[in-house]
Amino acid sequence: MTILIIGNKGQLGWALERSAENHDIKTVGVDLPELDMTHAEALNQLVGRKRWAAVVNAAAYTAVDKAECDVDTAFAVNRDGVAHLADACREHDLPLIHISTDYVFNGRATSPYTPDDPIDPLGIYGQSKAAGEKALRERLDRHVIIRTSWLYGIHGNNFVKTMLRLARERKELRVVFDQYGCPTYAGDLADAILQITKPCMKNQDLPWGTFHYCNKGIISWHRLARQTIQSASRYEKFQVETIVPITTEEYPTPAPRPAYSALDCTGFTESFGIEMVDWKDSLDLMVDGLYT
Repeated sequence: MTILIIGNKGQLGWALERSAENHDIKTVGVDLPELDMTHAEALNQLVGRKRWAAVVNAAAYTAVDKAECDVDTAFAVNRDGVAHLADACREHDLPLIHISTDYVFNGRATSPYTPDDPIDPLGIYGQSKAAGEKALRERLDRHVIIRTSWLYGIHGNNFVKTMLRLARERKELRVVFDQYGCPTYAGDLADAILQITKPCMKNQDLPWGTFHYCNKGIISWHRLARQTIQSASRYEKFQVETIVPITTEEYPTPAPRPAYSALDCTGFTESFGIEMVDWKDSLDLMVDGLYT
């Protein structure tokens, strides 16, 4: 049987398609412009095209700052699109694995968030993703929601690749040090998703519900930037000489960010038997993939 990947051109969807080869799993991927999440009938026709083992939704409106002034589009994709997909999966009796975000939390915690902790998103992006979770739960019992955080990968745009680009251009970088979270390598998340879909190949149920997945370790953006440059320095010499820690107030953005959004992944490990990988090991693996 085959896994249907919605959003295969994003960094996670790209990683899913490549990791599937290592898991001997067949996939079919779709994305814009071939498929628009806001078109309910097109989604229904796609989902009903064949008997998929499972559907993985890696598509989302992820422009966090732009969402503050593009509210309708953010909700059309992250809430309504998920609702359409859930309706289609229910009609065709298919399980759905949906990717969500740490931005559903307000960041005022002092210990890692569990899946059962109350949500309180600060900005439009987080609010639209929270609304998508709610729409999915209301429509489809056979679902797994995976919240992840600080996602980066070989494909697409992300913080790690931005730091490498800026390090080539500038002698000084200024990076926020008072926001804490858990980096997540897209390759690791893709592997985890594919592993948990394997029972679906045999028409077996999964532990349905909401889970957290990220790499092991809680760090700041500043720490991630320093470690990124250190790791990549094995392959090239950078212009950057100093990475200056700054406060959130010194780097204002249109959308508020949670100051602390570490995720507790205990439930994921207990339910699926998959251990989290240390963030530094995964960062090195991603950097290796960029240069080799």
